Amino acid sequence: MPFSSVFARMAGPREMPAGYRLPRLPRFSGPFARRGAGAALALALCLGAAPGAHAGPSDAASVPAPLSSETQQVAQWISRTKDNQGLPYLLVDKRAARVHVFNAAGVLQASSAVLLGLARGDHSVPGIGERPMSAIAPHERTTPAGRFVSEPGNNLQGEDIVWIDYDAAVSLHRVRTANAADRRLQRLASATVADNRISYGCVNVPQQFYDRNVAPVWGKKPGVIYVLPETQTAASFFGFGTARKH
Repeated sequence: MPFSSVFARMAGPREMPAGYRLPRLPRFSGPFARRGAGAALALALCLGAAPGAHAGPSDAASVPAPLSSETQQVAQWISRTKDNQGLPYLLVDKRAARVHVFNAAGVLQASSAVLLGLARGDHSVPGIGERPMSAIAPHERTTPAGRFVSEPGNNLQGEDIVWIDYDAAVSLHRVRTANAADRRLQRLASATVADNRISYGCVNVPQQFYDRNVAPVWGKKPGVIYVLPETQTAASFFGFGTARKH
């Protein structure tokens, strides 16, 4: 395999490019922490922005917000079955384009608008990580649904990210704004969810929200991230009422 291909596969979050599937590699230390040395480049490509150009709207919207009925059902299921296994967890409601932060006891701590993959869908395209970025079609830029055990990571600049699904190269990270044409801050601040689809699959949150509510917990240790589906009900997707095998 050409070195450029190897480097690309080591690189990191989904927007390098959409859904990049990376091999399980040895862990690195320092700025190479997590499994790839190119995470910074990947993060920039994931966001369509140059490294070091992240920002976010006011953190006023980070206060806990009402949950949608389906998100409430998921939260109740987690509480009833202890599916989070004593870990703090996030609920990403793709239909509402919001993320909700819960502590390990299941108490809602904060909420925020999010940016998601451009395409609607609950699965990553098989083999998409083997393709060059130019071969990733718009309809393949999905944020996969599921229950994920997150892991903290870093890109080459030492910036922290949270891996949602490492194999699919999907992470949660601060929004970046270097590509003005993407209008990411405006999308986060708008009253509609219709314009919150822009990424290659990663979940983007405001910088202050990430720094205050994500980094202190998920940036230090594993947690659970539930990404709710949008093509079927959460009950059918997660199997409410049945015991999950871990």
